[in-house]
Amino acid sequence: MPDQADNLDFQALKETCDLECKAAGGRDGKGKLPQDFWETYSAMANTDGGCVLLGVSEKKGRFKVSGVERIEQVKRDLLAMVNNPQKASVNLLDNRSLESLSIDGKNVLKIRIPRARREQQPIFINGNPIGNTFQRLHEADQRLDSESVKRLLAEQQDESRDGRILVGYGPEDVDSESLRAYRQLFSNLNPANSWTTLSDVEFLDRIGAWKKNRTTGERGLTLAGLLMFGTHPTIQEALPNYRLDYQERSEASKEARWIDRVTLDGNWSGNLFDFYRRVYPKLTSSLKVPFALQDGLRNDDTPVHQALREALANTIVHADYSDRASVFIVKRPDLFGFRNPGLMRIPIEVALKGGEPDCRNRLLHQMFRYIKIGEQAGFGVPKILDGWRSQQWREPFLRDSREPYNQTILELRMTSLFPEEAVENLQERYAFTWQNLNQNAKLALLLAYTENAVTHQRLSQLCVDHRTDISQVLRDLVQDGLLNSQGASRGTTYHIPGHLAPSPEDVFGSQTSPTNLEASSANLEASSANLEASSANLRKTRDPLGRIVNMDFEHPFVDDLENLTNEEQARLTRLAARPRDLGRVSQNEMKTLILSICSEQFVTIKALSQIISRKEATLRGQYLSKMVKSGSLKQAFPRNPSDPRQAYLTS
Repeated sequence: MPDQADNLDFQALKETCDLECKAAGGRDGKGKLPQDFWETYSAMANTDGGCVLLGVSEKKGRFKVSGVERIEQVKRDLLAMVNNPQKASVNLLDNRSLESLSIDGKNVLKIRIPRARREQQPIFINGNPIGNTFQRLHEADQRLDSESVKRLLAEQQDESRDGRILVGYGPEDVDSESLRAYRQLFSNLNPANSWTTLSDVEFLDRIGAWKKNRTTGERGLTLAGLLMFGTHPTIQEALPNYRLDYQERSEASKEARWIDRVTLDGNWSGNLFDFYRRVYPKLTSSLKVPFALQDGLRNDDTPVHQALREALANTIVHADYSDRASVFIVKRPDLFGFRNPGLMRIPIEVALKGGEPDCRNRLLHQMFRYIKIGEQAGFGVPKILDGWRSQQWREPFLRDSREPYNQTILELRMTSLFPEEAVENLQERYAFTWQNLNQNAKLALLLAYTENAVTHQRLSQLCVDHRTDISQVLRDLVQDGLLNSQGASRGTTYHIPGHLAPSPEDVFGSQTSPTNLEASSANLEASSANLEASSANLRKTRDPLGRIVNMDFEHPFVDDLENLTNEEQARLTRLAARPRDLGRVSQNEMKTLILSICSEQFVTIKALSQIISRKEATLRGQYLSKMVKSGSLKQAFPRNPSDPRQAYLTS
């Protein structure tokens, strides 16, 4: 029997995964697996996975449920065909991938298609990858050209892309000064290593830059060796798309002209080792990060330096130098940006957790590791995250893109989660104690100061430590008198002594209906308790736009569209015109819209629902909770995180 799902939120489903709807009625209207399902199967498997609904059609954001009468037959046909290699190159489905739903009394088949592993891609149909391999681009299944298919096949077959021997390339193609500098650095860092006494060719062989094919006897530079120590002209002979670019800009703008640049201009070797040597000092030259003491000595290698070193090395060693995008590094007053050609080899969520290495150029990675640059255990990205969190800066943003070419992008923004005055006020309040606190304790106090209160859950969102360690941090702060606690168990909130966080009642008033109070003046006179309970309602004031003003908050509250002036209602609904009219927009566009609406004012979830025309549960589950977690939104009432009157402000 189909599962009951009459309340399926199509809009929420569209905004949480790639969704494709197909009528699947067949000629007789009773249900048949549509032929174009297989293009979608290939496309979703080769991209980020997704969901197909059979028995539902969509037009201009509106859904129509037609149902699939012969749903069990369609299931059997699907599982039989997906196991046929002449139909699909790899079967990614099983019985758990198929779910029967009942929507409006009609049968709908929900098919979840996972992202294929690198070793499985390309997922193609009809027995031939050329011309039959697809990927998802926006909402369409796009046929891949032969060059893109060959690149996927190379990624599938080669654990590492840089180990092949280049025919016709020898020691004369190595830049002697680059190799000399590398060997000197290697010797300084590894003085007891026997490789330091080897000849250049023997040394290149040890580090993977020179190889002998034991089958053919052929000797030559590996692709890694050429990239690391070659010269620009010889590298570009082997890799025509090879491009490197570093730009420093004086303004926080894409259009700002660079004030310093390192690119392939003929004034230096053009290899990766020298690119790293030239760029890393420029990245770190103006860092305003205080040094730390280690064993009583000054340590200039801060977590931020380590994060930038890891980000630069990652960009270089994970690049697909056969692809068309360039390696591009940008430094601006507000961010560091890193781009490399080629998509992530593992899902981004896996990379963020760490521990599953899958480097595209393992020999290059190894060469950098020999001189103490870069991780090689899959924890490079977590190390970058830790470095940025140490400064309470915005969470790094890692993504990949297929437009205009395959590329992976990392943005490291130097925007603080907290206003500078908050840090200064706490430093003054707690004097010398502040300097002796660890990062998590400082973070707890900053959250309590800027958000009026902090909870265990809120602190856990911004800390990577175990729950018990976070509990200990909060207990220690209470014991030392730096925080006061209120409540018990999971409901405990912590606040700066003398600064109790306001509650929803302080802003919106008692939930007791004022009309009931007005019904009898005798009742009002008889019970001062009733008067006090409703005092917040009676004292509630609004600004000229109809927003609630409360002395405990710097910003006004939008609680309900009906309370706003007609002009302000129109302005807010114009902001949300695209999701209201089109039905579907990207997650990034929706987040940008929410930040715009909540800029300079607290907005309740009820009001957001009215403005954007989305269910409150969808907004809370798919956007608001995640945006609060990332720090882009803050709650008005952290002591009451699940209160239905919760309101949000752009951080």
